[in-house]
Amino acid sequence: MTRPPAGARLLLDAVGRRYGDRRVLENLDLEVEPGSFVSFLGPSGAGKSTLLRIVAGLERPSAGSVELRGTGPEPVTARMMFQEDRLLPWRSVENNVLLGVGGRREEARALLEAVGLAGRGGAWPAELSGGQRQRVALARALLHQPELLLLDEPFGALDAITRIAMQQLVERLWLDQPRTVLLVTHDVEEALVLSDRVLVLAGGSVGRDLRIDLPRGGRRGHPRLVAWKEEILQGLLEPASATKGAAREKAGTRPTTS
Repeated sequence: MTRPPAGARLLLDAVGRRYGDRRVLENLDLEVEPGSFVSFLGPSGAGKSTLLRIVAGLERPSAGSVELRGTGPEPVTARMMFQEDRLLPWRSVENNVLLGVGGRREEARALLEAVGLAGRGGAWPAELSGGQRQRVALARALLHQPELLLLDEPFGALDAITRIAMQQLVERLWLDQPRTVLLVTHDVEEALVLSDRVLVLAGGSVGRDLRIDLPRGGRRGHPRLVAWKEEILQGLLEPASATKGAAREKAGTRPTTS
C-alpha cells in the first residue's frame, strides 16, 4: 500500500455554533499540528461532536472559520468514523470497505488483514461481532488514506475488552501510518492512553489543554495517567454537581443525607 500523508494541519479561528438561542460553541480558537492525535472530552452537550462535524464539513459554523492545510495543493482528504459501524448489510465485508472506491481490491484486502480480518472479506456484516464490524468501518475509512481521520465515539457501544483491543489497533495503525487524528470520547482513560493532547471543552470553548508526554505502550496504569484521570473526572463532575444543586434549590428541595 502507498504510505499515506503525514497528516493535515487544522486551524480554527473564533469558531462558534448556535442552534436558535442555544450556544454550543463560541469563540473557539485551536491549532492542531500535522500527524498529532488529539482527543476531545467534555460533558454531554459540550459541543464535541458538533465540533467534529464542523471540521468534517458536515455542518457550517455560525461564526469564525475552519482551515485545513494538507501536504500538497490538493484538498485535504478527511474521513469520519462514527459510533455506529454504518455497514451496508447487503454488501460483503470487502465490498463495504470498497464503498465509494474502485479498483483497489488488493489494498482493501491488505487493510482487512491489518485490522485482523484476513479471509473475512466474503462474509456479510450480520455474521460479524460488533467489534469486527467496527474494524471493517475503520478499514473503510483508512482505504481513502485520509490526512485527517475523525473518530466520533467509535468504541462507545463495545464491551470493555473489545474496546481496549480497538484502542490498541488504532494506536498501532496510527504509529505505522501517521496522520492527524481527532477523537471525540466520553472515556477519560481512552483519551489519555491514545492521545498526544487532550482538550476538555467547557462553556463552548477549550477549558483545558493537556499535553501527554508519557511514552506509548506503558501508559495504562501509569501513576501520572491515573492522577490526570482523577483530576479530569473531578473537573467534569463538579459542574454536573453544581447544576443538580441549583435545580434542587430552585425546586425548594434539599439533598438527603444519611
